[in-house]
Amino acid sequence: MTKLTLNGKPTTLNMDPETPLLWAIREEAGLNGTKFGCGAALCGACTVHVNGEAVRSCSTFLADVDGANVTTIEGIASADGTLHAVQEAWIAHQVPQCGYCQSGQIMSAVALLKETPNPSDAEIETFMAGNICRCGMYTRIKAAIKTAAKKA
Repeated sequence: MTKLTLNGKPTTLNMDPETPLLWAIREEAGLNGTKFGCGAALCGACTVHVNGEAVRSCSTFLADVDGANVTTIEGIASADGTLHAVQEAWIAHQVPQCGYCQSGQIMSAVALLKETPNPSDAEIETFMAGNICRCGMYTRIKAAIKTAAKKA
């Protein structure tokens, strides 16, 4: 049994502590925004925040997040439903094509802007390098991050 705060709500997950956080989020908590991509922490589709840091949920185990604050894509908008600045920028720049990687891309972008509020192109490219977009929307992703940085 793992106790954590999931998107601001105290949550108990009754799964084996060696279960990847990704599957606990999707199967036990019913939050399907976080995607399975590679299963080896290489593509970034499963990115969530643990205690404010971007992590790959496919390779993070429940035992690692006991007592932690976990935020998924479903938890970054404000309580009144106002989208996060990164989500708004994603829409404005029409970033998604197939959309599969987008929740991980957005979660990484939010973490980047928390760490570096006004990132350069090089800082964006370096930070986001671990997030793969099979549609190749990297130019739009970078533009959206720059737009979100200006709003924040």
